[in-house]
Amino acid sequence: MEKFKTLTSSIIPLPIENVDTDQIIPARFLKATSKDGFGDNLFRDWRFDSNNQPVKEFVLNNPAYKGTILVAGKNFGSGSSREHAAWAVAGYGFNIVVSSFFADIFKNNALNNGVLPVVVSDQFLAGIFAAAKTNNHMTLTVNLEEQRITNNETGLSEQFDINPYKKSCLLNGFDDIDFLLSNKEKIEHWEQAASK
Repeated sequence: MEKFKTLTSSIIPLPIENVDTDQIIPARFLKATSKDGFGDNLFRDWRFDSNNQPVKEFVLNNPAYKGTILVAGKNFGSGSSREHAAWAVAGYGFNIVVSSFFADIFKNNALNNGVLPVVVSDQFLAGIFAAAKTNNHMTLTVNLEEQRITNNETGLSEQFDINPYKKSCLLNGFDDIDFLLSNKEKIEHWEQAASK
């Protein structure tokens, strides 16, 4: 995974609440075991009609909105525990998802796949959506080290929480295996001391 420090990006606003994992990646696409290609089917049933034509009203099909930050309504990632939902979000090119609430399993799956879920207050989320309505090029800045998100349109910012271990992994570009390998000498030293 790539190291994550600070990211400033325009956003994709998705002001829909209770987006579950079947809406993020429909079950019929779960046959693969590789992460490849899941981004192509992110929000598939919202992005395309029954004739496989893009639904022009859906925000991901709107050329006015671009960016690597998805801003979603409250309760994003509920439903089944499929890790494929996080694969689809990452595969589409999102580095960050902002919401006022995430389902715990989706939140952990996102972190395990290099996507930072940022939990903000309902008021801060509403401010992002309001700013995006008047300026589709508005940006957010997310500083992981300081655990701060800033709405660059309004200048308002908030702190956000993150598990310290996952924060360290993202800052260093580590998955769980990379983290263990980075501590190989400490582990070997402990094993040697414990065996005496």
